[in-house]
Parts: sequence; structure tokens; C-alpha cells
Amino acid sequence: MVSKRFVAKRLLLLVPVLFGVATVVFAILHLSPGDPAVAIAGNRASQAFVEQVRADLGLNDPLWQQYVRFLGDVATFNFGESYQIQRGTPVSRILADRLPITIELAVLGQLAGLLFGLPLGILSAVKQDTWTDHLTRIGALSGISIPIYWSGPLLILLFAQFLGVLPTSGRIGSAHFIDAVTGFILVDTLLAGDVPAFRSAFRHLLLPVVVLGIYQMALISRMMRSSMIEVIRQDYMRTARAKGQGEKITTMKHGLRNAFIPVITIIGIQFGALLGGAVLTETVFEINGIGTLLVSAINQSDYPVVQATVLVFAVLYTLVNLLVDVTYSVLDPRIEQ
Repeated sequence: MVSKRFVAKRLLLLVPVLFGVATVVFAILHLSPGDPAVAIAGNRASQAFVEQVRADLGLNDPLWQQYVRFLGDVATFNFGESYQIQRGTPVSRILADRLPITIELAVLGQLAGLLFGLPLGILSAVKQDTWTDHLTRIGALSGISIPIYWSGPLLILLFAQFLGVLPTSGRIGSAHFIDAVTGFILVDTLLAGDVPAFRSAFRHLLLPVVVLGIYQMALISRMMRSSMIEVIRQDYMRTARAKGQGEKITTMKHGLRNAFIPVITIIGIQFGALLGGAVLTETVFEINGIGTLLVSAINQSDYPVVQATVLVFAVLYTLVNLLVDVTYSVLDPRIEQ
């Protein structure tokens, strides 16, 4: 059982991390080229109008005042309004629409990686230096080496163009209209009780999830193999086998729990990589998540959207790391001490 004190300490440690991220985001955007006032007013706007926009935004104030105001807005989740992406729309509303799309994609990709990576890693460790081990390692190395921007179009060509069994883009077929309740398309179709819509959403998400899951599967299986090999050589594992306990029970009951700790670390770190990889995946499969939102905001110099999106990425990453720390203490209570 995880103590409340342990969780509270980890939550307090998140505060300086988020403060540092907010400071870096503010500094980078203010040092980057471009003028937000010009981006809002337009290149053909008069200088007087540009100056008026700059005054309304408070860009003429000293930098420290802008910084304090920015921190206050972040603390109250007030990210302002979009300049270009959806002019005049609150950034928080834009993020609320786009964020579930990316989270759904990242979570499904992570689950796919775990579903195949963990069994393959355990099998490879138990069958060390056999043909099974060699084939698994070759597959894992291939998965790690294949970039998303290459595997995505290849899978589209194979399953969509040549075989014609899966769609190439989007999250659901154009014939289906589902009200956004949670923002997760699979959940919303189930809540609506629309089975054909669920099948359509599942088919649309299958290719992007596979693209994300291939890399996750490869990395997790490699880490699981290395960790499991180290664990099965420990004295307590030999003692359990010497007492007559079966090999499968010894591996799954005693070995897996301890071998899983380093894998948890990789899972937490790779979730951030999944969010970054979702940028490429969303672009390839034309899924309008927070990844494509960030790219568009950078290209159009929509500073409030860029700031809010980067901060959301940071918050998600820190929350995942908090979950990893809590999982550590569940698997091995000594870590909490």
C-alpha cells in the first residue's frame, strides 16, 4: 500500500519542475524571432494598428511584468485566445478538443507495445541463445530501427492501397456522427451504443496504433529480456527451483515482479516519446490531435497555443513519472523508504 506521505512528497516535487518548464517556455518564445502583434494584426496592417495590438497584449510592459502575468495565467489555466489557429477562441477550449485525441492514440500505442513486448521479452529471456531468442531480438532491433515517418506510409501502401482493407486517414468514417462526450472516439462510440461506428473507429485507429506500438514493443521486449535474464540468475530464483517449484511458477511469481521495475522506467519515459511520436503519426494519418496543433501553431506563430501545448506536454510527462514512482513502491516497498 502506498503511503499518502510518499505521494504528497512526489506531488510537491512536481511544482518546481512545472515552474521551470513554464519559465523555459516563456523565455524561448520571447527570444524567438517574430512579433505576436504583427501575427495578429497581419502583415498588411498599419503600424498604428500593430502598436495598438501590442499595447492590448501588454507587450510594451517590462519583461518581468509579462513573466509574472504569464505565471499567474498559467496557475489559473488561463492561456488566452488563439491568434491564428482559431482566432478569438480560448486556447483551453482548443486543447480540450484536441488533447483526448493524442492521449487516446498514445495510450493505445503503449498498450499495444506492452501486449506484445512483455511476452516476447520474457520468452526471449527464458529461451536465451535459442532460435526463438535470436528471432525475437532481430524483430526487436528492426522495430527500434524503423522510423515512424517511414513505417507509416509503408503500412498505408500495404493495407490501404494494395490490400484495401484499412482506411488511410482520420479517426472514423464520414458516414458516422458521434457526439464528443469524453473526446475518446472508441469510448464515445460505445457510450452511444453505435457498433458500426465503433468498428469504423477501430479500423481507422488500427494503423496509427500499430505504427506507435511497433517501436514500443521492440524497446519493451529488449528491456524485459535484459532485466529478466539478470533476475533469473539470482540466488533466490535458484533456491526456489531447488525446492521443487516449477520453472513457470518461479519465473512468473518471483522473477517477473522484480524484473518489471526497470521496464516501468522505460514505459514512463517512452510515454513522453509517444506524445512526440504522435506528432509524426498524426501528420501521416491526418489525425487532428495536439501534435499537429503544435506544428501548426509554430508555423503560424500562434504563441498562446504553443505555450499552452508545451505546458500540457510537460504536465502529462510529470504525471506519468509520478505514476511510475508510485508503481515502484507497489512492486518494491523498500523504494518508498
